[in-house]
Amino acid sequence: MQMSSVRNPISDLRDLGIVDASNVHFQLSPEVLVSQTLTRNQGVLTDTGALAINTGEFTGRSPKDKFIVKDELTATTVNWNDFNLPISDETFDKLYTRITTYLSGKEVWMRDCYACADNDYRLNIRVVTETPWASLFAYNMFLRPTEEELEYLHTDWTIIQAPGCFADPATDGTRQHNFSVISFSKKMILIGGSAYTGEVKKGIFTILNYVLPHDKGVLSMHCSANIGQDGDTAVFFGLSGTGKTTLSADPERKLIGDDEHGWTSNGVFNFEGGCYAKCIDLSEEKEPQIFHAVREGALLENITFYPETNRVNYADKSITENTRVSYPLHYIDNAMEPSIGGIPKNIFFLTCDAYGVLPPISRLSPGQAMYQFISGYTAKVAGTEAGVTEPKSTFSACFGAPFLPLHPAKYAQMLGERMRKHKVNVWLVNTGWTGGAYGTGKRIKLSYTRAMISAALSGSLNKVAYTDHPIFGFAQPETCPGVPADVLDPRNTWEDKKAYDKQAKDLASQFIRNFEKYASEAEKEILAAAPKI
Repeated sequence: MQMSSVRNPISDLRDLGIVDASNVHFQLSPEVLVSQTLTRNQGVLTDTGALAINTGEFTGRSPKDKFIVKDELTATTVNWNDFNLPISDETFDKLYTRITTYLSGKEVWMRDCYACADNDYRLNIRVVTETPWASLFAYNMFLRPTEEELEYLHTDWTIIQAPGCFADPATDGTRQHNFSVISFSKKMILIGGSAYTGEVKKGIFTILNYVLPHDKGVLSMHCSANIGQDGDTAVFFGLSGTGKTTLSADPERKLIGDDEHGWTSNGVFNFEGGCYAKCIDLSEEKEPQIFHAVREGALLENITFYPETNRVNYADKSITENTRVSYPLHYIDNAMEPSIGGIPKNIFFLTCDAYGVLPPISRLSPGQAMYQFISGYTAKVAGTEAGVTEPKSTFSACFGAPFLPLHPAKYAQMLGERMRKHKVNVWLVNTGWTGGAYGTGKRIKLSYTRAMISAALSGSLNKVAYTDHPIFGFAQPETCPGVPADVLDPRNTWEDKKAYDKQAKDLASQFIRNFEKYASEAEKEILAAAPKI
């Protein structure tokens, strides 16, 4: 156990209500955490030196079991809906007693870390876990304080994660035995019954999505970001599986971060200190930077091996399609340090269109950009949530509705103000299907998507002719370097043009129906950007 002259982990645990811990492991190095995981038979090493573990019952988030305490602070500020489920303070206290009692007398791992690369908005986090590899995940994903900083680090928020602690729905007020509960008043996150590490990551993202816009005037974003040699920052919005991590990992540009950022009056900053990449079908050819990041210290989740080897079979979906790897940001050789960039010049909305309707890239007017941002259309890719086994179309406001405690209009208003003030170019990029819907069409080639984004970033797409999509109104480029012209118009990729028209009208109807709940708060320019049937 590492202990500073000021911080006393045993005393701190006792203050949390966790008493008589059999052993307290504080701020251990990745090497020691890996060794402890192996010693306890909780994981194995791959041929590249990465640690592979299995998260057990849950291999994805369980959004129906995530709750926010409804109290004086949150009652009128949180947008209560299917994602922000209320729970009473009394229920939180029951779960808190249950989880601290469960951990009392057991081995416990503790880590002090922080979120937000911009020190003006830094959030110090203490993570308490019951496994060494969960502490490794926290080391990889959050920012790491120096030894000097640890001496006097003040904890702003505490996470307690105990996968072996099961709730009793009959007495604890939960839906089932697993739970993830946030108390903004107590500044604490409780996670029990699930070992899926994404619950830890998204718990912190959820609180930042409340604190930064509500208290600090900072736009929080579910996006990746990178920066070019000329200092131009690009932002990539999108839900899990749409390509944020893949497309932002560009060898020609420095990576700011792959998933969560804030936008201040000066620029953007990364919330995290690492990447949490999907690795299904991962290959050196398609995603070399991510592929080479799977090495010592990286944590692989729910993968399998080729028979009688410790070489990962990235194509195997037998456990889940949501196979993941976490690693520190500096494992990407061209990562930005510190992970801060200037005002974005280009914004990309990434959508995985399961219907094969949307263009592979299109330029959006300000009204269209806001309409698409509020709509947040994509497809839930198999495995990112429990129970999702194949792509399913969905509308997720601001490309991150499950993690937004405030009303979507708040984030949309802040983005709109910044887009107009800085005259940002906004592009809609379909990383989904072409030539037909899922099951008949094909996934758009990654090489084409990269070429289109490169053309947008370089300004090449500012010099070509455009055609407006007849239903959605998007400006589709007629040519793009490195991409066959017939790919750029989605209707051309369908053998049956009438079938495409029918599918496009059906998707347009879904957009219109979905937007009805936002129409009363939308400006005329945004309403005019709705698809025309």
